[in-house]
Amino acid sequence: MGRGAQAQTQQMIDQQLAQQNAMNQEMYGSSEALGSRAAVGFQNLLANPGFSGAQQSAITNLSQSALSSAFNALAQNAANRAARTRNSAGYGELLDSLARTLSQQQANLAQQNQLGFGNAARSDTLSALAGLSGLYGTDTSLLGRALGIPAQLLDASARNAASTGFRLGFGPGGLSFGMNG
Repeated sequence: MGRGAQAQTQQMIDQQLAQQNAMNQEMYGSSEALGSRAAVGFQNLLANPGFSGAQQSAITNLSQSALSSAFNALAQNAANRAARTRNSAGYGELLDSLARTLSQQQANLAQQNQLGFGNAARSDTLSALAGLSGLYGTDTSLLGRALGIPAQLLDASARNAASTGFRLGFGPGGLSFGMNG
């Protein structure tokens, strides 16, 4: 190979190497930016787990109003029946029974909501810990121990995080609203 061809080949190799280095730097910068954004997201999730106060209030208000609407419809049906038949016997007792049942259901629903809020916060905390440990290569159980979370809960919480959601239904016990998890 002549000197001219050798110089031209070396120039082409240098040019190709420069292009590859530029592409590698661009990819490295992109992955750094992505990792940084992911870390910020996980840190935010860790700092603010679960639902915000406004979201908790909205969930509570919607679930309680749905429950109240169902019982109001039952009371209205009883009133319509008493008016239609012109027989009010047992109407007062029925309203009393509806009020007692409504109170019990409201208490149960409030308890279910609070349990759901707590589970969502715990699930978010564990998801954030798992995400951060994946980014930085840290052992999740080590992070869990540092925060006082038993290691056996880490896997269970990850499974729960994948299947969390709200449920609303009517069944033999009346209106049912809560969170799966």
